Amino acid sequence: MRAAFLLLLAGLVMLSGTTTSRAADAAKIALVIGNARYPDNESVLSDVANDAQDVTEELKRAGFVVDSQSNVTGDAMRRALDRFYARIERGTVALIFFDGFGIQSNRQTYLLPVDAQIWTEPDVSRDGFSLDAVLAEMNTRGAAIKIALIDASRRNPFERRFRRYSAGLAPAIAPNNSLVFYSAALGAVAATGKTDRSLFVAELLREMRAPNISAEQALANTKNGVVAATNREQVPWLSSSLTTEFSFAGAATRPPDDKPLTKPDVQKQEPQKPICEVPQAAPAPTADDLARDPVIADLSRKIASNANDVASRYKRGQVYAIKRAYALAMQDFDAVIRRAPKDAEALNNRCWTRAATGNLQGALADCNLALQIDPGLSDALDSRGLVNLRLGRTTEAIKDYTDAIQRNPHSSSSLFGRGIAARKSGGDGATDIAQAKAMNPDIAKEFAGYGVTECVP
Repeated sequence: MRAAFLLLLAGLVMLSGTTTSRAADAAKIALVIGNARYPDNESVLSDVANDAQDVTEELKRAGFVVDSQSNVTGDAMRRALDRFYARIERGTVALIFFDGFGIQSNRQTYLLPVDAQIWTEPDVSRDGFSLDAVLAEMNTRGAAIKIALIDASRRNPFERRFRRYSAGLAPAIAPNNSLVFYSAALGAVAATGKTDRSLFVAELLREMRAPNISAEQALANTKNGVVAATNREQVPWLSSSLTTEFSFAGAATRPPDDKPLTKPDVQKQEPQKPICEVPQAAPAPTADDLARDPVIADLSRKIASNANDVASRYKRGQVYAIKRAYALAMQDFDAVIRRAPKDAEALNNRCWTRAATGNLQGALADCNLALQIDPGLSDALDSRGLVNLRLGRTTEAIKDYTDAIQRNPHSSSSLFGRGIAARKSGGDGATDIAQAKAMNPDIAKEFAGYGVTECVP
């Protein structure tokens, strides 16, 4: 009886050893997508291509079979995901790295291909790829460990078309045995840089290379490194449900000729600026800049072929306004409102454009009419808050912004505006201003373009 028990115990030990080593011995596959060239964005995401290449090389060194794609359209991204899913076998370690633009809608994070046409909320789920769905499919195909590394917490032009705030990314609903890692906190965005490497990826690769630590610990160390380097201005988000041990690097040492990673110079923190130093607003685009814009060119062709194409004219007006070509935006919004006098969205957009150019009484009339037509239109409340703020009517501005925040708590524009209005009326406003800046690091620069700063006489 004792011999039988010992034999059974030995068998269990052997089985246990097999289970714990399986993750290290399993097939490891990865899909790396770096989307840098979005036609709708004003500039190329200069760090994306290099970061995606660096991640690809590191994953290959760690034993992953990697499919690396850059600047993919929706069709190409769908095909890449299908190839990725098809390679997953039961027990596989499956990893996706996405660098580009992401957006949240209906409490889900969507990864955007370069040709996404986002004008309204429903367009996000139509043209974007749900991260929740990607993780679920990885699990359905039998992946033992699911890893998603997402560097997409950026302010992007799509959000500003149908809501003037940047909501960052939403929490992922991930299956068991998953690691999900975002470059910034939920609902927040990282400051936009113009360097050839990002701090997030530099820290990530450094920790992936460290031997003898788990993947979960490597990502936790990455988070701590980014937090320390940015003085807590950027706080990555990590979610883990791992029950299986897994390490990116294992116990092996690195080749002697391997080049050490260095942090990008851009992320060196400057001393805190005085609170009343006015940020410089971005310059308006030149006529050549607008002529080269592919979205404007496409919309202009549609309008030229059909003068009654109100939808295209409205969209072009939005693009002009976002790019600060306000005179051209006004022409398009005027044309839309002549054809549809009760279009509350168009009236709100014209209100915002008039406010930005200093036509405050005209802006107030547009916002009031928009809110008569649609009293719950949060964007119009936000726009009227800006008008009242510029008119010096701080009590009215605070009320408008508060009403807007009640309908949309994630509006960085409304939070920042309410904070400034509170400060100008003798209050504090610091909490609102800090929260707005955490959600959108460029919000002070945006308001400076409207003639509104944090300085109080």
